[in-house]
Amino acid sequence: MIDVARRVRRSFGPAIGISLVSLVLVACGGGGGGGAGFFPIVPNNPPVDGGPPDNPPPPPVVPVVACADLAGKSLPASLISLPTQGATVTSATPVAATDAGNQLGDYCRVRGTIQPVDPASQLINFAVNLPEKWNQKTIHFGGGGFDGVLIDGTEVIRFGPVGKPAPLSLGYATYGDDSGHQSSSITDGRFAANDEQLANYGGQSLKKTRDVAQALVFARYAAKPKHAYFLGTSTGGRDALSYIQRWPEDYDGVIANEPALNYTGTRLSNVAVGRALYNNNGAGWMNVAKTLLVQKAAMQACDKLDGAADNIVSNVESCRLLNTQILASLRCSGGVDTGNTCLSDAQLATVRTIESPLDFTTYALANGIKRAGGYNILEGALVAGPYTTRDLGTRPVPANPATSADANMYVTGDQWVKYFVTRIAGFDALSFDPLDPGTYTARVTEVSNLTDATNSNLAPFFARGGRLIMLHGLADEVISPNSTIDYYKQLIATVGQSAVDQNVRFYTVPGMGHGTGSFIPNWDSLAALEGWVEGGLAPATGVAVDAVAGSYGRTRPLCLFPSWPKYRGAGSLDAAVNYSCVTEVGDPLACPNLPAAVTTYKGGDSFGEELSVRMDPATMAYTVTIDASLQRSAGTVRTGSLVAQGSCSYTSGEGGAVFSFAPGGVLLGGVNAPSGGGFSPLVAFQNTFENTASPAVFNPVANIFNTVGVQQGTGTAAAYAGAVRLRNAGTFQYCRSAAGSAGSFMVYDANCAETEKGYITYNTTRGAFDVRTTSPTGGAVTTGGTLSGSMVIGLVNGAAVPLHLVRDSAATAGLRIFGLQQSLMSGAADGSYAMASAKGESREATVAGSGFNLGGAAASLSYDTPVPGVVQADAGRPGNFIFNSGVLGFVTTDGTNAALELGVRH
Repeated sequence: MIDVARRVRRSFGPAIGISLVSLVLVACGGGGGGGAGFFPIVPNNPPVDGGPPDNPPPPPVVPVVACADLAGKSLPASLISLPTQGATVTSATPVAATDAGNQLGDYCRVRGTIQPVDPASQLINFAVNLPEKWNQKTIHFGGGGFDGVLIDGTEVIRFGPVGKPAPLSLGYATYGDDSGHQSSSITDGRFAANDEQLANYGGQSLKKTRDVAQALVFARYAAKPKHAYFLGTSTGGRDALSYIQRWPEDYDGVIANEPALNYTGTRLSNVAVGRALYNNNGAGWMNVAKTLLVQKAAMQACDKLDGAADNIVSNVESCRLLNTQILASLRCSGGVDTGNTCLSDAQLATVRTIESPLDFTTYALANGIKRAGGYNILEGALVAGPYTTRDLGTRPVPANPATSADANMYVTGDQWVKYFVTRIAGFDALSFDPLDPGTYTARVTEVSNLTDATNSNLAPFFARGGRLIMLHGLADEVISPNSTIDYYKQLIATVGQSAVDQNVRFYTVPGMGHGTGSFIPNWDSLAALEGWVEGGLAPATGVAVDAVAGSYGRTRPLCLFPSWPKYRGAGSLDAAVNYSCVTEVGDPLACPNLPAAVTTYKGGDSFGEELSVRMDPATMAYTVTIDASLQRSAGTVRTGSLVAQGSCSYTSGEGGAVFSFAPGGVLLGGVNAPSGGGFSPLVAFQNTFENTASPAVFNPVANIFNTVGVQQGTGTAAAYAGAVRLRNAGTFQYCRSAAGSAGSFMVYDANCAETEKGYITYNTTRGAFDVRTTSPTGGAVTTGGTLSGSMVIGLVNGAAVPLHLVRDSAATAGLRIFGLQQSLMSGAADGSYAMASAKGESREATVAGSGFNLGGAAASLSYDTPVPGVVQADAGRPGNFIFNSGVLGFVTTDGTNAALELGVRH
């Protein structure tokens, strides 16, 4: 033990002083070690569950050695666990909090090198930062890509909350390295031609750097850390996992973001994608336009499977069931490339290669791994476009070696084949078969043992209280999240569900790519890890804030795998509180709103035609029967079959109309227009109000309503808006302000100047109410009058949704739908809607608080404007809508857009 102290003094010189001898003896007495040659003055951290956490935290530790005194000091190879020629501090520079540009507080910036055993190998450059007020914690930062760039430990937490200072400025001692080689590019694989450099990259540099860094921490503060953490992303995530798999005693907690843990499988997958793209003279290569076409088709098919149209595919596994349908929709006629509007058979094969896992049947990688996960290109992953910096290149024939003009996926695979495996710089990676490497099979497995982090036996790490947080984006276009999912499942199989539940938290994030994507989460993972390690508070479902510029600030729950965030159906789409983490996976083409048996819906269309829709859910055959009309004969029948699109929407044979089945027995669709082509939108109800009693009583449905509609007939369609009262006796009265103006809405007033009056009586033959118009002057009457249309009163979960089908004449026919004239709160109408317009258009709409988007046109909403129950959209999509039990009616008078659009909430 005295010899240990002497070696420490010789290593760091008289600046440290003989006063450390007693501390060294105490530290050495702690026993424990990371193997032969472990640096004895830095014992392993004690288990964190041995006592309660400090509360409040202890005062910071101040240095006992001046920063400058560390410069030039060396550490012998015998005090580093793995073979080296020792380490040297090349500089130790005091940095003041007041120095220009410094936001990290007062600290000592230490830089140095670790000398290799092989003279042909490059040095390991390391960085250690020692704050003047140390919180007795250390953080080891992992690398990225092929490394080669010094990780200097001054960074902020990856995917951390905006505004949170870097750990160094909070008092952590931090460190990192360059993995033992130097390069200006993190996709430069030439270093791997040297065995020691490859071993360092595979993880050995991490252990060497840790030993040196912890020695420097002890040298400066004469105290060991109370807690040590490792944070890493991508290759750094692999670093974090690799470290605790090999040296489980050194760290208390680890964060592994989007970890490249199945490293060899990833590179083999890269090569497989390259071969699909570039072999056969580049027949399978896809330009950006075609790649975007694939992404758009996947998003259209799957975006709403989570209940929210938000450009994020959250229900990934249900979406995966649509792969065949999506690919079929993209195929060029005959499978031959005819341009950017479709994909050839060879290009479809490329998409399948990107999407599908790579299964190794003739050999295994390290730890018996025989699979590399595919990428979720058909489930929302973006490999081209504005949400990523990567694509499939700009040319169908790659360079050798591949460059940035070639597919990003292939570039790293090409480097890997050349330098990790064959060590032939000019080797054509396209000739390398990932499923059958031939004479290189043993070498692939050897490299896998050096570089992969797939050992699922984390029991030694857990046994000392180690905690692990993993996070991976489900839209990652660089490192497959499916490989991380495979590892998590294997972890459960190896150590058991109970041990994983106690020690691991694995979050998957829909829409998140590799630091890219349509949703980039910000959350305080370090605080979560510290609370777990130091306070025993295990993280649960978190809240992530989106960092993407165009959607900055929206939130989603951070769900634990295998759950995903499902929209509850109401409230702002941008608020995490309106989502639930669920695990359900179902057939995305199945619709829970379909009737269980053959059912007839009753309703009408925008031409005022009363109709019935008979639906057979077994065959998806429909029959539309015109029951009353001024444009065509009663009894006219339209028949066809519906084809599922997902989200309870179906294509039909009605002039492009999409049929959508909504909760509560509501059907939105269309029927071939009586003239002019296209379709007339219809809305119909599974349940309707009937009144055959004598005397007739309308109390269950009587109320004061707002109404919107369209007057269509044979002329130009015109929007209709106003107020209406339906009385207990079955009489009604419409009120409008200045006719045809945006002010047609008004608070109902029995003495209104512009009015229509009449009454309704039930027609048992047609199952609807006849509407008779009476004189606009005088009192309400229930006799006489002129037959002017019909009314269907839908019952949606018991709530009345009246539909007035106006048939004054063939030239003045139309539809009006009612919604209660009472205050409508922001959020009450939130959701995704299938819409059908009086112009014969089928599209989507989203209401989210004060935000509105109809067919891609965005607007801001003002509620109870101009009257209670009416919502006004601004110039982005001018108009007003009413909402009633999941049914939406939107009118506009701008002369450009459709006068009326009907919608049902999915």
